[in-house]
Amino acid sequence: MKVYQQSRAEAQRIFRLSQAFPRDERFSLTDQIRRSSRAVKSMIAEAWAHRRYPAAFVSKLTGALGEATETQSWLDDALDCGYISATQHQDHDAAWQSIGGMLNNTIEKADDFCRSAS
Repeated sequence: MKVYQQSRAEAQRIFRLSQAFPRDERFSLTDQIRRSSRAVKSMIAEAWAHRRYPAAFVSKLTGALGEATETQSWLDDALDCGYISATQHQDHDAAWQSIGGMLNNTIEKADDFCRSAS
């Protein structure tokens, strides 16, 4: 799925971005933004494995959408604390917004994905 590929790439971008965060943020912002960004791709993978069951498929994708939105919230914190520039924030936020849109579209067309698993 394209959304899996994009979320995987964006999780790596978040990792590289967060390497520059202050050391005292290690157990708060750094860990949280890495965790939420990585959770998106893992929840998409889990949804794909459960696509035989439409409700489970949608539930996992909904969780992935929540994690993508959480990642955007952590990006807001990084901007507010001055750890990233407005340009970096805009670039990363737009990428996660795109992922959210793809997840939403997949949720709305879940029957198409689940039908192929039967």
